[in-house]
Amino acid sequence: MRVRHADGEATVRVERGTILRDALLAADAETGTGVDCSPYAAVTARANCGGRGLCATCGVRVLEGPGSDHWHDRLAERFGYPRLSCQIEVSEPMTVSIVEDKRIWGGRE
Repeated sequence: MRVRHADGEATVRVERGTILRDALLAADAETGTGVDCSPYAAVTARANCGGRGLCATCGVRVLEGPGSDHWHDRLAERFGYPRLSCQIEVSEPMTVSIVEDKRIWGGRE
């Protein structure tokens, strides 16, 4: 999987069937390079629903990858919102973009 972020792009190995949110958090913890792959803003890294699809704080832009099959995905597509990474299963190669400035929750710094 390719992850685009403020500092460029990272390639992350992800096992098929992994939830995207979990893959991004694991990549963020394991890279050790200072590359921020987390889907969360500064505040929401601690204040989130834990991947249950309730808080909408783990949104990312899916540039290449699986189509939308969650009700929130259809709304996101219709209104241009990011998709919830906690509701996307990695089932094929994909490219995602980390949202750097979350309108409600602030920036990632």
